[in-house]
This record gives sequence, C-alpha cells and structure tokens, in this order.
Amino acid sequence: MEIATRLSNEIARYLDLDTRQIQLTSANMANIDTPGYRTAGMDFEAEMRQAMTDVDESDGAALSGRVGPRVLAVDGLIVRPDGNNVSMDRESLNLAEAQLKFKTGVALLKREYARVVDAIHADAK
Repeated sequence: MEIATRLSNEIARYLDLDTRQIQLTSANMANIDTPGYRTAGMDFEAEMRQAMTDVDESDGAALSGRVGPRVLAVDGLIVRPDGNNVSMDRESLNLAEAQLKFKTGVALLKREYARVVDAIHADAK
C-alpha cells in the first residue's frame, strides 16, 4: 500500500533536486585538479518551479518519465592557467547549503508522514 500526498510528492521532488545539486557539487570538487574542467551547476529555484508545474499537471503524482534537471556551465568564475575554473570555496558553500536543504526536506517529509499516520489513527477510533 502506498500512502502519498501531494505535499509528499512535492517534497520528494525537492529532495531529488537537492540530491542532484549535491552530486554536481561533488563532481566539481572531485575535478578541482583536472585541466580544462569547467564547473557545472543548475538553477535550483527554476528546476523546483518546473517540478511543481509537473506535479500540478500530473494531478498530484510525481512524473516518473521526466528528464533530470538541466545542467549548465557556471559563468563568471576565475579560470586558472590550466583552464579549470572550480573554486573550492564556492563548492564548499554550495555543499553546505545543499546539506541544509536536504535536512529540511527530510524533516518536512517526516512531518507530512506523521500527519498522515495521525489521520489514519484518528479514523480508526
């Protein structure tokens, strides 16, 4: 039996996007010494807006066939002589932010499922 709500689907998409952000940041950090590597990123807010539109269009259910978020080259970073533009300070800040977003999403999801369980138990009485 699957118990899902519109909010739990939205939070799940939020967590999926944040996980992708963490993966991109980790890849950037791992390639800090790779000559010619260019920092990759995504517009989290734009992707989240698109995800909410997708949930609206699917009548509350998450779309399973959706292609992942658009990964973009990050402009405006200092390029070293080897062509690499990864900034460990920027990536560390992005990782810390993504971790906080993930913890927040997990807390919200736990709260949503607790609310559903409480509703089920209230119905059983």
